Amino acid sequence: MAEALTIARPYAEASFRLAKDQNALAAWSETLAFIARVAADPTMQRLIGDPNVTAGQVGDLFLGICGDGIPGEARNLILVLVENRRLPLLPHIVELYEELKAAQEGVREARIVSAFPMDGAELKTLVSQLEKRFASRIEAKVEVDRELIGGVKVEVGDEVVDASVRAQLEAMAVALQK
Repeated sequence: MAEALTIARPYAEASFRLAKDQNALAAWSETLAFIARVAADPTMQRLIGDPNVTAGQVGDLFLGICGDGIPGEARNLILVLVENRRLPLLPHIVELYEELKAAQEGVREARIVSAFPMDGAELKTLVSQLEKRFASRIEAKVEVDRELIGGVKVEVGDEVVDASVRAQLEAMAVALQK
């Protein structure tokens, strides 16, 4: 997967720069998501992987399915991806584009794992604290994992804050073994 992300990154960055220059980040986000959905169709997947179907045929069919609602620059992106046999990278391109867009807009995603379901007030308080700590607007995705015993574990980017009872117990066990 790391290799796919590495290959997808230049396409995502070029799309992001173009969208930013056009002041059309949201529009490009929608367009890329639509293109990725078309590429994910099982019939399209078979055609993309079929060595008997030329890149030109795949490109024509793909653009025909997308219709006239796709801007010229996005059509060019599709043709470049088809020609270089990179259409399977579209999910990665979309993911990387969305990360760049979120960073531009000052939004970070937080994965919050809680031992118990959180009510609205608890979540709002925690998100507010995270926004102060990370100096960004936080979009939280909450999961429940009863194995934490109590507390929460928060992941924002590559930073992890583990305030769970399970983590505290593991730390105590390590300290007692010394």
